[in-house]
Amino acid sequence: MSDDMWDEQPKKVKRVLITGIGGAIGVHIMAHFMHNTDWEIVGLDSFRHKGYKDRITTFCRNHPDWLPRLTIIQHDLVSNIGEKQKSDIGHIDYVINLASISDVDLAITNPVYTIKTNSDLMLTMLEYARETKPEVFIQFSTDEVYGAAPEGYSHEEWSTILPSNPYSASKAAQEAYAISYWRTYGVPLIITNTMNNFGETQAPSKFPAMIQRKLLKGETVTIHGTPEKVGSRFYMHSRNTADALLFILKNTKPYLHQDGHIDQPDRYNLVGEKELTNLELAQLIAKLMNKELKYEFVDFHAARPGHDRRYGLDGKKLDDMGWKPPVPFEESLKNTLEWTMRHEEWS
Repeated sequence: MSDDMWDEQPKKVKRVLITGIGGAIGVHIMAHFMHNTDWEIVGLDSFRHKGYKDRITTFCRNHPDWLPRLTIIQHDLVSNIGEKQKSDIGHIDYVINLASISDVDLAITNPVYTIKTNSDLMLTMLEYARETKPEVFIQFSTDEVYGAAPEGYSHEEWSTILPSNPYSASKAAQEAYAISYWRTYGVPLIITNTMNNFGETQAPSKFPAMIQRKLLKGETVTIHGTPEKVGSRFYMHSRNTADALLFILKNTKPYLHQDGHIDQPDRYNLVGEKELTNLELAQLIAKLMNKELKYEFVDFHAARPGHDRRYGLDGKKLDDMGWKPPVPFEESLKNTLEWTMRHEEWS
């Protein structure tokens, strides 16, 4: 036997901490990582807002082999992570911080609650990272921090931050706190900004899910805007979002602040492949469901302050690195609609 064989060490499995794992995006990240890696996942969620344990149960039902690699800890991140919970979490290589109050309507009616909650949970996670020193801390953020994008324009990474409402302001604040910890304490930060996500188990209040529910009931779909000015979004399936995050973790290392330099951490835009107006999305969903679309316009933009008609992100940075969405938009949407039809409890 070669002496070198005695020096071989067992492969160390990566361990990932996902906050907000019970959310509609968090559960897809969990499932995608389970499918495509041998990593262990620890999920933190308060399950008080829009995170549901049922999502995790639903995704794991046909995959009992995942369970030995999955640990779920219920904790409201407004409170600090105690020593017992740190012990339960164990060693963590990668942190993906999704947890946030993401309801724009709630943020407009109750801005102090939204801003305080999102600030407090961000500081909890940054303090955790400052102490435990993971290899990577991904702060999962939104296109909304940049504010509205004019027609034909897409924000590049590090465009001017100009949030329009308390929710987007709270996400911009989270980014600012994270950058300060990156610079002052060396937290290995990567910021991602993503566009509108959709996917299986999405909350029925979200626009794609709402359209499907109304079509099934034969109800009229409300299209925010006017015939001349209809809002638009880029849509991205949450499994494609998860694939982009996995690509970043496998193919990059965080840039760390260099003392004496005026520099900035890494940031990546996660961009859907196709832009649709609200009406075009409703028409496409109706076509895929073979249903008649009844709709009416409501000039919601005039009545609701802080609402942006259009968002746009430039995805060239990740594209140039070689990342492509693995499942095309229309196929993703069709799969989601069909899955939801088979699982009426999520419609």
